[in-house]
Amino acid sequence: MKISVVMPTYNRLTTLREVLPSLRAQTLDAGEYEIVVADSNSSDGTAEYLAQFGGEQHPRVRHVPGGYSGRAAARNAGIAAAQAPVVLFTDADIIASPDLLERHAAGHAETTARVAIVGCELQVGTLDEYRAQRDDPSLRKPLHPSTRRRLSWLYFLTGNASVRREDLLAVGGFDEDFTGYGHEDLELGYRLQKAGVELRYDPLAINYHWHPVGYEEQKSKMELAGVSTVRFYRKHRDIAVMANLGMTPVSLALHSLLAAAGPMRRAIERAGAGERSPRKNTWPFIARQIAYQYYYLNGVKRALREPDGATSH
Repeated sequence: MKISVVMPTYNRLTTLREVLPSLRAQTLDAGEYEIVVADSNSSDGTAEYLAQFGGEQHPRVRHVPGGYSGRAAARNAGIAAAQAPVVLFTDADIIASPDLLERHAAGHAETTARVAIVGCELQVGTLDEYRAQRDDPSLRKPLHPSTRRRLSWLYFLTGNASVRREDLLAVGGFDEDFTGYGHEDLELGYRLQKAGVELRYDPLAINYHWHPVGYEEQKSKMELAGVSTVRFYRKHRDIAVMANLGMTPVSLALHSLLAAAGPMRRAIERAGAGERSPRKNTWPFIARQIAYQYYYLNGVKRALREPDGATSH
């Protein structure tokens, strides 16, 4: 076996019905990989579906249920259960391209260096949009240019990233104190890079993140991510963490100005809830980004007010 796919999930049966078939239909031989589903005791029929999906169709689908405190703990359970030398992280709402596993396996096989392979994760709002991007590469909007080959820890995103299991164990896996939204993957990437693991980008290792997030939900997520930023910084005390994650004196001062300008802030939030297409009207798009950063810094400031070591998620 070459690669273990580790996927945390909680009550995501609707998306699993699309995601798991994409992982079964891989160019990599079925005997060369396994799928480890670290399930936080879902109550939506996930266990029954996995039992049916595996079996004779794909005997290497493994259900690892548990009372996990968050995605970090679930992924650590998946790492512990993994039987292959390379672990590929993905999520229960991310649809794989047919050669995704083959690309990751080849990236590790071609070198003896300590590397992590980060693939190209494309965002789609609907299954129709997924099919359109799958069939027409001109519609895709990748985060990185295709010429990029090296990445920093800031882009270690575990919707499409693989690492040798021994390297994960050497740095202690994910920090399970990250129980809320955000940064448990970046923090692991930070430790891997500090330990000498090189992050390489493969633009052809493609998958599709099918998770449309509404405006209000995204504001809440950004606030939680701000809390996680403070936890990240307090763990490592590295100015690069502050700078890269936007926790700077300038950004905090601008947040205070916007917080004091109540009518302006509320007008920006109302505008952000408007037309979502930046091609038609750029102001709602810009307003939405400002609102997201405002809530992100709300989370940062809330966490900074708490005693060191007592950051709440």
